[in-house]
Amino acid sequence: MSPVYEKSYILQNIDFLIGLNIFLLIFSSTFASSDYIGYFGLITILLTAIKLLTKKCETPKLDISDKLLLVYFVIVLISVAGSSLFILSLKGFFKTLTYLGFYVSVVHYLKDNRDKIKWIFIAFCLCACYETIFAFLQNFGAVEEISGWQDMSHLNPEEVMTRVYGTLQPFNPNLFGGYMLSIIPAFITLPFVSKKLLPVALITGILSVTAMVLTGCRGAYIGFFFMLITLVCITYKLLQPKFQKIFTAIVGIGTLILSFIIVSTASLRARIFSIFAMRSDSSNSFRFNVYQSCIQMFKDNWLLGIGCGNQNFREIYGLYMKTGFDALSAYNIYLETAVESGIFALITFVSFLFVNIYKAVKFILSEKISETIYVLAALLSIIGILTHGMVDTVFFRPQIQFSFWIMVGIIRVITNNK
Repeated sequence: MSPVYEKSYILQNIDFLIGLNIFLLIFSSTFASSDYIGYFGLITILLTAIKLLTKKCETPKLDISDKLLLVYFVIVLISVAGSSLFILSLKGFFKTLTYLGFYVSVVHYLKDNRDKIKWIFIAFCLCACYETIFAFLQNFGAVEEISGWQDMSHLNPEEVMTRVYGTLQPFNPNLFGGYMLSIIPAFITLPFVSKKLLPVALITGILSVTAMVLTGCRGAYIGFFFMLITLVCITYKLLQPKFQKIFTAIVGIGTLILSFIIVSTASLRARIFSIFAMRSDSSNSFRFNVYQSCIQMFKDNWLLGIGCGNQNFREIYGLYMKTGFDALSAYNIYLETAVESGIFALITFVSFLFVNIYKAVKFILSEKISETIYVLAALLSIIGILTHGMVDTVFFRPQIQFSFWIMVGIIRVITNNK
Protein backbone atom coordinates (compact mmCIF):
# COMPACT_ATOMS: atom_id res chain seq x y z
CA MET A 1 0.00 0.00 0.00
CA SER A 2 2.99 2.33 0.25
CA PRO A 3 2.65 3.54 -3.41
CA VAL A 4 -0.85 4.72 -2.53
CA TYR A 5 0.53 6.64 0.43
CA GLU A 6 3.31 8.25 -1.62
CA LYS A 7 0.86 9.50 -4.26
CA SER A 8 -1.85 10.71 -1.89
CA TYR A 9 -1.69 14.24 -0.45
CA ILE A 10 -4.34 13.38 2.14
CA LEU A 11 -2.50 10.29 3.39
CA GLN A 12 0.77 12.17 3.65
CA ASN A 13 -1.00 14.69 5.90
CA ILE A 14 -3.12 12.16 7.76
CA ASP A 15 -1.42 13.07 11.05
CA PHE A 16 -3.09 16.48 10.81
CA LEU A 17 -6.51 14.81 10.64
CA ILE A 18 -5.67 12.44 13.52
CA GLY A 19 -4.46 15.33 15.67
CA LEU A 20 -7.52 17.39 14.77
CA ASN A 21 -9.84 14.62 15.97
CA ILE A 22 -7.89 14.20 19.21
CA PHE A 23 -8.27 17.90 19.97
CA LEU A 24 -11.93 17.90 18.92
CA LEU A 25 -12.48 15.00 21.33
CA ILE A 26 -10.80 16.91 24.16
CA PHE A 27 -12.88 20.06 23.63
CA SER A 28 -16.16 18.24 22.94
CA SER A 29 -15.83 16.40 26.25
CA THR A 30 -16.90 19.59 28.02
CA PHE A 31 -20.37 19.73 26.46
CA ALA A 32 -21.14 16.83 24.08
CA SER A 33 -22.95 13.59 24.87
CA SER A 34 -21.05 10.32 25.27
CA ASP A 35 -21.98 9.19 21.76
CA TYR A 36 -20.56 12.26 20.02
CA ILE A 37 -17.36 12.12 22.06
CA GLY A 38 -17.05 8.45 21.09
CA TYR A 39 -17.46 9.32 17.39
CA PHE A 40 -14.31 11.46 17.49
CA GLY A 41 -12.51 8.56 19.16
CA LEU A 42 -13.68 6.12 16.46
CA ILE A 43 -12.64 8.47 13.65
CA THR A 44 -9.20 8.80 15.27
CA ILE A 45 -8.90 5.00 15.37
CA LEU A 46 -10.01 4.65 11.73
CA LEU A 47 -7.50 7.25 10.50
CA THR A 48 -4.71 5.60 12.50
CA ALA A 49 -5.58 2.21 11.00
CA ILE A 50 -5.36 3.71 7.50
CA LYS A 51 -1.98 5.23 8.39
CA LEU A 52 -0.64 1.90 9.69
CA LEU A 53 -1.80 0.10 6.56
CA THR A 54 -0.39 2.56 4.03
CA LYS A 55 2.69 4.24 5.51
CA LYS A 56 5.95 2.34 5.23
CA CYS A 57 7.88 1.40 8.40
CA GLU A 58 4.86 1.84 10.66
CA THR A 59 5.02 -1.62 12.23
CA PRO A 60 3.94 -1.32 15.90
CA LYS A 61 6.62 -2.11 18.48
CA LEU A 62 5.48 -3.46 21.83
CA ASP A 63 7.10 -2.79 25.19
CA ILE A 64 6.23 -4.65 28.40
CA SER A 65 3.25 -2.40 29.23
CA ASP A 66 1.84 -2.91 25.71
CA LYS A 67 2.16 -6.67 26.09
CA LEU A 68 0.32 -6.57 29.41
CA LEU A 69 -2.45 -4.50 27.83
CA LEU A 70 -2.65 -6.97 24.95
CA VAL A 71 -3.02 -9.87 27.40
CA TYR A 72 -5.71 -7.91 29.23
CA PHE A 73 -7.55 -7.37 25.94
CA VAL A 74 -7.42 -11.09 25.08
CA ILE A 75 -8.77 -12.02 28.53
CA VAL A 76 -11.62 -9.51 28.15
CA LEU A 77 -12.39 -10.97 24.72
CA ILE A 78 -12.59 -14.49 26.16
CA SER A 79 -14.77 -13.19 28.98
CA VAL A 80 -17.20 -11.67 26.49
CA ALA A 81 -17.33 -14.89 24.49
CA GLY A 82 -18.30 -16.82 27.62
CA SER A 83 -20.82 -14.30 28.94
CA SER A 84 -24.33 -15.56 29.68
CA LEU A 85 -25.64 -12.26 28.25
CA PHE A 86 -23.50 -12.23 25.12
CA ILE A 87 -25.22 -9.41 23.18
CA LEU A 88 -25.19 -6.97 26.10
CA SER A 89 -21.61 -7.92 26.90
CA LEU A 90 -20.61 -7.40 23.26
CA LYS A 91 -21.92 -3.84 23.39
CA GLY A 92 -19.77 -3.18 26.44
CA PHE A 93 -16.79 -4.78 24.71
CA PHE A 94 -17.04 -2.36 21.78
CA LYS A 95 -16.67 0.53 24.24
CA THR A 96 -13.56 -1.09 25.72
CA LEU A 97 -12.24 -1.68 22.19
CA THR A 98 -12.79 2.01 21.39
CA TYR A 99 -10.83 3.17 24.44
CA LEU A 100 -7.92 0.80 23.84
CA GLY A 101 -7.89 1.62 20.12
CA PHE A 102 -7.81 5.30 20.96
CA TYR A 103 -4.82 4.71 23.25
CA VAL A 104 -2.97 3.00 20.39
CA SER A 105 -3.88 5.92 18.11
CA VAL A 106 -2.58 8.49 20.60
CA VAL A 107 0.72 6.63 20.97
CA HIS A 108 1.25 6.40 17.19
CA TYR A 109 0.32 10.04 16.71
CA LEU A 110 2.52 11.43 19.49
CA LYS A 111 5.61 9.39 18.62
CA ASP A 112 5.78 11.32 15.33
CA ASN A 113 4.41 14.58 16.73
CA ARG A 114 6.02 15.02 20.15
CA ASP A 115 5.79 18.80 19.76
CA LYS A 116 2.00 18.48 20.04
CA ILE A 117 2.16 17.17 23.63
CA LYS A 118 2.38 20.69 25.04
CA TRP A 119 -0.67 21.69 22.98
CA ILE A 120 -2.63 18.79 24.45
CA PHE A 121 -1.90 20.09 27.95
CA ILE A 122 -2.82 23.62 26.87
CA ALA A 123 -6.11 22.26 25.52
CA PHE A 124 -6.82 20.62 28.87
CA CYS A 125 -6.06 23.92 30.63
CA LEU A 126 -8.52 25.75 28.37
CA CYS A 127 -11.18 23.14 29.12
CA ALA A 128 -10.54 23.53 32.85
CA CYS A 129 -10.89 27.32 32.62
CA TYR A 130 -14.13 26.99 30.64
CA GLU A 131 -15.62 24.62 33.20
CA THR A 132 -14.37 26.73 36.11
CA ILE A 133 -16.38 29.72 34.87
CA PHE A 134 -19.58 27.65 34.82
CA ALA A 135 -18.78 26.13 38.21
CA PHE A 136 -18.53 29.57 39.86
CA LEU A 137 -21.71 30.76 38.13
CA GLN A 138 -23.55 27.69 39.40
CA ASN A 139 -22.16 28.09 42.90
CA PHE A 140 -23.03 31.77 43.30
CA GLY A 141 -26.37 31.16 41.62
CA ALA A 142 -27.09 28.40 44.18
CA VAL A 143 -28.05 25.93 41.45
CA GLU A 144 -30.58 23.34 42.56
CA GLU A 145 -29.72 19.66 42.72
CA ILE A 146 -30.96 17.49 39.87
CA SER A 147 -31.02 14.47 42.18
CA GLY A 148 -30.19 13.60 45.78
CA TRP A 149 -26.47 14.28 45.77
CA GLN A 150 -25.83 14.50 49.51
CA ASP A 151 -27.24 13.13 52.71
CA MET A 152 -28.73 16.15 54.53
CA SER A 153 -30.41 14.22 57.32
CA HIS A 154 -27.66 15.06 59.82
CA LEU A 155 -26.70 18.51 58.47
CA ASN A 156 -27.52 22.01 59.61
CA PRO A 157 -28.55 24.45 56.84
CA GLU A 158 -25.14 26.15 56.83
CA GLU A 159 -23.46 22.75 56.31
CA VAL A 160 -25.33 22.00 53.09
CA MET A 161 -23.06 22.45 50.06
CA THR A 162 -24.20 23.74 46.67
CA ARG A 163 -22.71 21.02 44.49
CA VAL A 164 -21.76 22.31 41.04
CA TYR A 165 -21.69 20.05 37.97
CA GLY A 166 -20.36 22.20 35.12
CA THR A 167 -21.47 21.48 31.58
CA LEU A 168 -20.45 17.82 31.31
CA GLN A 169 -23.17 15.40 30.23
CA PRO A 170 -24.85 13.78 32.05
CA PHE A 171 -24.97 16.47 34.73
CA ASN A 172 -23.33 14.97 37.80
CA PRO A 173 -20.99 16.62 40.35
CA ASN A 174 -19.00 13.40 40.81
CA LEU A 175 -18.34 13.22 37.06
CA PHE A 176 -17.38 16.89 37.03
CA GLY A 177 -15.11 16.45 40.06
CA GLY A 178 -13.37 13.46 38.49
CA TYR A 179 -12.95 15.28 35.18
CA MET A 180 -11.44 18.38 36.80
CA LEU A 181 -9.18 16.13 38.87
CA SER A 182 -7.88 14.48 35.68
CA ILE A 183 -6.97 17.72 33.87
CA ILE A 184 -5.87 20.07 36.69
CA PRO A 185 -2.24 18.71 36.58
CA ALA A 186 -1.98 20.23 33.08
CA PHE A 187 -1.50 23.66 34.69
CA ILE A 188 1.96 22.75 36.00
CA THR A 189 3.19 22.48 32.38
CA LEU A 190 2.28 26.06 31.42
CA PRO A 191 5.34 27.81 33.00
CA PHE A 192 7.57 25.39 31.09
CA VAL A 193 5.84 26.24 27.82
CA SER A 194 6.53 29.92 28.50
CA LYS A 195 7.82 31.61 31.67
CA LYS A 196 5.34 34.43 31.03
CA LEU A 197 2.50 31.99 31.73
CA LEU A 198 3.53 31.42 35.37
CA PRO A 199 1.06 33.97 36.85
CA VAL A 200 -1.69 32.65 34.57
CA ALA A 201 -0.96 29.07 35.61
CA LEU A 202 -1.07 29.96 39.33
CA ILE A 203 -4.31 31.92 39.16
CA THR A 204 -6.23 29.61 36.83
CA GLY A 205 -4.88 26.52 38.56
CA ILE A 206 -6.06 27.70 42.00
CA LEU A 207 -9.47 28.67 40.59
CA SER A 208 -9.80 25.26 38.89
CA VAL A 209 -8.94 23.47 42.14
CA THR A 210 -11.58 25.60 43.86
CA ALA A 211 -14.11 24.59 41.21
CA MET A 212 -13.28 20.95 41.89
CA VAL A 213 -13.80 21.52 45.61
CA LEU A 214 -17.21 23.09 44.90
CA THR A 215 -18.37 19.82 43.33
CA GLY A 216 -18.48 18.28 46.80
CA CYS A 217 -17.10 15.09 45.25
CA ARG A 218 -15.40 13.27 48.11
CA GLY A 219 -13.73 10.82 45.73
CA ALA A 220 -12.12 13.77 43.94
CA TYR A 221 -10.97 15.13 47.31
CA ILE A 222 -9.28 11.81 48.09
CA GLY A 223 -7.74 11.67 44.61
CA PHE A 224 -6.45 15.24 44.91
CA PHE A 225 -4.93 14.45 48.31
CA PHE A 226 -2.92 11.55 46.89
CA MET A 227 -2.03 13.65 43.87
CA LEU A 228 -0.55 16.28 46.19
CA ILE A 229 1.30 13.63 48.21
CA THR A 230 2.85 12.31 44.98
CA LEU A 231 3.85 15.80 43.85
CA VAL A 232 5.39 16.67 47.24
CA CYS A 233 7.38 13.41 47.43
CA ILE A 234 8.76 13.72 43.89
CA THR A 235 9.61 17.42 44.32
CA TYR A 236 11.38 16.69 47.62
CA LYS A 237 13.40 13.93 45.97
CA LEU A 238 14.44 16.18 43.07
CA LEU A 239 15.57 19.08 45.27
CA GLN A 240 19.12 19.49 46.44
CA PRO A 241 19.62 18.70 50.17
CA LYS A 242 20.07 22.39 51.09
CA PHE A 243 16.61 23.20 49.70
CA GLN A 244 14.77 20.20 51.15
CA LYS A 245 14.35 21.76 54.62
CA ILE A 246 12.95 24.96 53.11
CA PHE A 247 10.55 22.94 50.98
CA THR A 248 9.45 20.92 54.04
CA ALA A 249 8.69 24.16 55.88
CA ILE A 250 6.68 25.49 52.93
CA VAL A 251 4.68 22.24 52.74
CA GLY A 252 4.01 22.42 56.48
CA ILE A 253 2.73 26.00 56.24
CA GLY A 254 0.59 25.09 53.24
CA THR A 255 -0.90 22.16 55.15
CA LEU A 256 -1.81 24.43 58.06
CA ILE A 257 -3.47 26.94 55.75
CA LEU A 258 -5.50 24.22 54.00
CA SER A 259 -6.51 22.73 57.35
CA PHE A 260 -7.67 26.15 58.55
CA ILE A 261 -9.75 26.68 55.38
CA ILE A 262 -11.39 23.27 55.80
CA VAL A 263 -12.16 23.72 59.49
CA SER A 264 -13.49 27.27 59.06
CA THR A 265 -15.81 26.41 56.15
CA ALA A 266 -18.84 24.61 57.57
CA SER A 267 -20.11 23.00 54.36
CA LEU A 268 -16.65 21.80 53.26
CA ARG A 269 -15.85 20.54 56.76
CA ALA A 270 -19.09 18.57 56.93
CA ARG A 271 -18.51 17.13 53.45
CA ILE A 272 -14.96 15.95 54.19
CA PHE A 273 -15.77 14.58 57.63
CA SER A 274 -18.63 12.56 56.12
CA ILE A 275 -15.95 10.45 54.43
CA PHE A 276 -15.18 8.96 57.84
CA ALA A 277 -18.82 8.61 58.91
CA MET A 278 -18.91 5.04 57.55
CA ARG A 279 -22.49 3.64 57.68
CA SER A 280 -23.84 6.80 59.30
CA ASP A 281 -23.73 8.50 55.89
CA SER A 282 -26.31 7.12 53.44
CA SER A 283 -23.98 7.46 50.45
CA ASN A 284 -21.25 5.50 52.22
CA SER A 285 -23.75 2.88 53.36
CA PHE A 286 -25.06 2.54 49.81
CA ARG A 287 -21.55 1.87 48.48
CA PHE A 288 -20.83 -0.70 51.20
CA ASN A 289 -23.98 -2.59 50.23
CA VAL A 290 -22.99 -2.50 46.56
CA TYR A 291 -19.47 -3.70 47.42
CA GLN A 292 -20.88 -6.67 49.36
CA SER A 293 -23.09 -7.67 46.43
CA CYS A 294 -20.27 -7.26 43.91
CA ILE A 295 -17.85 -9.31 46.00
CA GLN A 296 -20.40 -12.12 45.96
CA MET A 297 -20.73 -11.71 42.18
CA PHE A 298 -16.96 -11.98 41.87
CA LYS A 299 -16.84 -15.13 44.04
CA ASP A 300 -19.35 -16.80 41.74
CA ASN A 301 -17.59 -15.65 38.54
CA TRP A 302 -13.96 -15.27 39.63
CA LEU A 303 -12.29 -16.88 36.61
CA LEU A 304 -13.68 -14.98 33.60
CA GLY A 305 -16.27 -12.65 35.11
CA ILE A 306 -19.75 -11.87 33.82
CA GLY A 307 -18.76 -9.97 30.67
CA CYS A 308 -18.30 -6.30 29.75
CA GLY A 309 -20.55 -3.30 30.04
CA ASN A 310 -22.84 -1.56 32.50
CA GLN A 311 -26.01 -2.97 30.90
CA ASN A 312 -24.69 -6.49 31.32
CA PHE A 313 -23.67 -5.62 34.89
CA ARG A 314 -27.10 -4.29 35.83
CA GLU A 315 -28.90 -7.39 34.58
CA ILE A 316 -26.76 -9.76 36.64
CA TYR A 317 -26.35 -7.42 39.61
CA GLY A 318 -30.13 -7.64 40.10
CA LEU A 319 -29.67 -11.27 41.18
CA TYR A 320 -27.28 -10.26 43.97
CA MET A 321 -28.31 -6.77 45.09
CA LYS A 322 -29.77 -5.92 48.45
CA THR A 323 -33.35 -4.69 48.17
CA GLY A 324 -33.48 -0.97 47.40
CA PHE A 325 -29.80 -0.67 46.48
CA ASP A 326 -29.77 -0.74 42.69
CA ALA A 327 -26.47 0.32 41.08
CA LEU A 328 -25.04 1.10 37.66
CA SER A 329 -21.66 -0.42 38.52
CA ALA A 330 -19.46 -1.64 41.36
CA TYR A 331 -18.38 1.89 42.43
CA ASN A 332 -14.78 0.69 42.38
CA ILE A 333 -12.90 0.31 39.11
CA TYR A 334 -10.78 -2.58 40.38
CA LEU A 335 -13.76 -4.51 41.71
CA GLU A 336 -15.61 -3.68 38.50
CA THR A 337 -12.77 -5.11 36.39
CA ALA A 338 -12.70 -8.29 38.48
CA VAL A 339 -16.48 -8.74 38.29
CA GLU A 340 -16.65 -8.11 34.54
CA SER A 341 -13.58 -10.02 33.33
CA GLY A 342 -12.24 -12.12 36.20
CA ILE A 343 -9.19 -12.29 38.42
CA PHE A 344 -6.60 -12.54 35.62
CA ALA A 345 -7.95 -9.45 33.88
CA LEU A 346 -7.62 -7.56 37.15
CA ILE A 347 -4.04 -8.78 37.64
CA THR A 348 -2.94 -7.81 34.13
CA PHE A 349 -4.69 -4.43 34.25
CA VAL A 350 -3.16 -3.53 37.63
CA SER A 351 0.24 -4.74 36.35
CA PHE A 352 -0.15 -2.49 33.31
CA LEU A 353 -0.87 0.47 35.56
CA PHE A 354 2.04 -0.35 37.88
CA VAL A 355 4.53 -0.63 35.00
CA ASN A 356 3.51 2.75 33.57
CA ILE A 357 3.61 4.46 36.97
CA TYR A 358 7.01 2.90 37.68
CA LYS A 359 8.37 4.03 34.28
CA ALA A 360 7.05 7.54 34.84
CA VAL A 361 8.58 7.88 38.33
CA LYS A 362 11.91 6.42 37.17
CA PHE A 363 12.00 8.80 34.20
CA ILE A 364 11.18 11.85 36.32
CA LEU A 365 13.90 11.06 38.86
CA SER A 366 16.58 10.18 36.31
CA GLU A 367 16.04 12.44 33.30
CA LYS A 368 16.86 16.15 33.24
CA ILE A 369 15.07 17.19 30.07
CA SER A 370 12.18 19.52 29.33
CA GLU A 371 9.71 16.68 28.71
CA THR A 372 10.02 15.55 32.35
CA ILE A 373 7.29 18.02 33.34
CA TYR A 374 4.89 16.43 30.85
CA VAL A 375 5.50 12.99 32.35
CA LEU A 376 4.97 14.42 35.84
CA ALA A 377 1.66 16.06 34.85
CA ALA A 378 0.46 12.83 33.23
CA LEU A 379 1.52 10.80 36.28
CA LEU A 380 -0.35 13.10 38.68
CA SER A 381 -3.47 12.87 36.53
CA ILE A 382 -3.32 9.07 36.49
CA ILE A 383 -2.75 8.90 40.27
CA GLY A 384 -5.75 11.14 40.84
CA ILE A 385 -8.01 9.17 38.49
CA LEU A 386 -7.04 5.78 39.90
CA THR A 387 -7.48 6.91 43.51
CA HIS A 388 -10.85 8.48 42.77
CA GLY A 389 -11.80 5.26 41.01
CA MET A 390 -11.53 3.32 44.25
CA VAL A 391 -14.79 4.85 45.51
CA ASP A 392 -16.65 5.89 42.37
CA THR A 393 -17.65 4.73 38.91
CA VAL A 394 -17.13 7.86 36.77
CA PHE A 395 -13.83 6.41 35.47
CA PHE A 396 -15.89 4.63 32.82
CA ARG A 397 -17.39 7.87 31.48
CA PRO A 398 -15.75 8.93 28.18
CA GLN A 399 -14.75 12.37 29.50
CA ILE A 400 -12.46 10.77 32.08
CA GLN A 401 -11.65 7.56 30.24
CA PHE A 402 -10.28 9.33 27.16
CA SER A 403 -8.29 11.77 29.35
CA PHE A 404 -6.82 8.79 31.18
CA TRP A 405 -5.66 7.07 27.99
CA ILE A 406 -4.19 10.29 26.63
CA MET A 407 -2.11 10.64 29.81
CA VAL A 408 -0.99 7.01 29.65
CA GLY A 409 -0.12 7.51 25.97
CA ILE A 410 2.04 10.53 26.82
CA ILE A 411 3.98 8.50 29.41
CA ARG A 412 4.34 5.63 26.93
CA VAL A 413 5.77 7.85 24.18
CA ILE A 414 8.14 9.99 26.23
CA THR A 415 9.58 7.23 28.44
CA ASN A 416 10.18 4.89 25.48
CA ASN A 417 11.63 7.40 23.02
CA LYS A 418 14.37 9.47 24.62
